[in-house]
Amino acid sequence: MKHVTYADKALFLDDESADWLMEYARALGVAGMTDSISLHAIGLDGNEVDVTFLLNSNTELVTQTTQNSLSAPRNDEVVGYMQEQTRLIMSPPPARMADDPFDLH
Repeated sequence: MKHVTYADKALFLDDESADWLMEYARALGVAGMTDSISLHAIGLDGNEVDVTFLLNSNTELVTQTTQNSLSAPRNDEVVGYMQEQTRLIMSPPPARMADDPFDLH
């Protein structure tokens, strides 16, 4: 589990979610793009929360390891989305010629 600080708020995320949140934020910043990501986390009070992060080139995000014994909820679907989007940003597919709209054959 990792301790994540964003916009003066602190939460706990599972390692994979925290790592990919940071990586996706970095990729978006490099590309000058923006996205919002909603994740399940644990607040400092120990309760499960849903949190939405606005990610862009100005995002200030800190992740650090923790020895907390809580079990953070998983975010497998969102992690998959961040992985795919990061891959597309960092290694976009090659450009293709558009189909000729005047070709009637």
